[in-house]
Amino acid sequence: MKTKREDVRNVAIIAHVDHGKTTLVDELLKQSGVFRENQEVEERVMDSNDIERERGITILSKNTAVHYNGVKINIIDTPGHADFGGEVERVLKMVNGVVLVVDAFEGAMPQTKFVLRKALELNLPVIVCINKIDRPEARPDDVIDEVLELFIDLGASDDQLECPFVYASAKAGVAVLDLSDEKQDMKPLFETILDYIPAPEGDPEAPSQMLISTIDYNEYVGRIGVGKVENGTIAVNQDMVVVNHHDPDKQQRVKIGKLYEFDGLNRVEVKEATIGAIVAVSGIADISIGDTLCSPEKPEAIPFQKISEPTISMQFIVNDSPFAGQEGKFVTSRHLRDRLFRELNTDVSLRVEETENADSFKVSGRGELHLSVLIENMRREGYEFAVSKAEVLYHTDENGKKTEPMELAYIDVPDEFTGVVIEKLGQRKGELRNMAPSNGGYTRLEFLIPARGLIGYRGEFMTDTKGNGIINTSFEGYAPYKGDIQYRKQGSLIAFETGESVTYGLYSAQERGTLFIGAGEKVYSGMVIGQNGKAEDIELNVCKTKHLTNTRSSSADEALRLTPPRILSLEQALDFIDTDELLEVTPKNLRIRKKILDSRMRKRSMINK
Repeated sequence: MKTKREDVRNVAIIAHVDHGKTTLVDELLKQSGVFRENQEVEERVMDSNDIERERGITILSKNTAVHYNGVKINIIDTPGHADFGGEVERVLKMVNGVVLVVDAFEGAMPQTKFVLRKALELNLPVIVCINKIDRPEARPDDVIDEVLELFIDLGASDDQLECPFVYASAKAGVAVLDLSDEKQDMKPLFETILDYIPAPEGDPEAPSQMLISTIDYNEYVGRIGVGKVENGTIAVNQDMVVVNHHDPDKQQRVKIGKLYEFDGLNRVEVKEATIGAIVAVSGIADISIGDTLCSPEKPEAIPFQKISEPTISMQFIVNDSPFAGQEGKFVTSRHLRDRLFRELNTDVSLRVEETENADSFKVSGRGELHLSVLIENMRREGYEFAVSKAEVLYHTDENGKKTEPMELAYIDVPDEFTGVVIEKLGQRKGELRNMAPSNGGYTRLEFLIPARGLIGYRGEFMTDTKGNGIINTSFEGYAPYKGDIQYRKQGSLIAFETGESVTYGLYSAQERGTLFIGAGEKVYSGMVIGQNGKAEDIELNVCKTKHLTNTRSSSADEALRLTPPRILSLEQALDFIDTDELLEVTPKNLRIRKKILDSRMRKRSMINK
């Protein structure tokens, strides 16, 4: 018989990127007494990975738990970026309700729509938390209307439309149910969670059943499955069977090694757990997301939506440049292969395939950000390799026609830049769907655009809007191929010989375009050292020194002035490279190079094309 477990609530915090989810979780942890009074806590304590902390984004969903009035509230902090949408879809299976965080100034954004649609499809009750009400330009009343419109657009039921609204400032650690109330602490949000989010249901006497929604990985114990106990009780050393909804033939007998529950930021070992508990299980070697752990007497899989397919891919190639192996610790194809396949342990939206060439691997992901985070992680771990330009993954429809992934791009730009943005996206096969004035002299544009049209566009977009534009995208589905797109109108400046760059050589080179390197840097023949002002590639000798003569002149020896080079970040370099170029990635440097380094071979291959 199904019963409710009143001493537990399971809730996910969902929102668009940067609307304050992780900061909100920080405050809930602090005010529920997880930390000691005098304990120093860093900001955004849930973002544990270096890249998450630096970029201020959440990449992996995190589990935590707080206690309030004798009830344990399991909280899952989820990513807001579209590239990590696969993470959000899965964790919603573990919870009985969501807190939707919306910025009191920015209002409902594309990712708000994406995560809310997923929550409504699963019939989860929603608490709307209007965050950052202390921002000077906050407009909470308008934002409520926007959120309710979004509910209606997404076909919410009458019950779902009756959702409670809480106003909060996560940074100040306060929440209120009405803007005129006195702002003290987070109590109103805690109370609303207890009142409005239903307690988990299940049958404690039935055979055990638990769906694995997230995977963690630890070098000492291997894969760790995280999920919610749906029915029965799970105990250490219990014999179980692993089955999968999408793979009916899978039936594997396993034994539970260790069982953990979450408490604050820690995992606490427990002997057994019953319905509604969110637990982590170790000791099962090849457990994966979507698997169900069941009692052997009744092996029944829990339905689970398929994980979104990747839309873009890159080649990861063993570095074969003249400087190969000088800066990295891990440089061989075996190192690269092991590291990429290890990433599959925790990242379910990633695909890694071996190619005919043993030194090259095809890696597919949900977007440029998804793959650039992997590249940056590997680089920090001491890997050295090269990557090709991102390409989209095409499909074929039932009529044999080629289809490609499409994105909805929502763009907020100051009014004076709308013309240039519309023109550039038009050239990249974007269709303008909607255009409306936004507040503060901004215009909001909505485009339907092929995913490949956005590859390499963000840097250009920032330049065109003088850094004032905001672009957000969400995956829309596959549509017929829209025709060829020319990515880059300007050619590359290429180093002619191997050596060290000299001021004299760079001085004559800088008249041709924008340089990416300064004096005293090691270069090799075929390496890209800058961007040409014109369409073709030019080879230049930047290692050339001045001929010494006997004559002296007062003006000729004046110091040569170099313009500071444009140093590209990883994302900018990935955006810049063309289809005949590679990005050489080492722990110390990023170098752009031509795939074919020898200039004669390069010209010959161009003629043969």
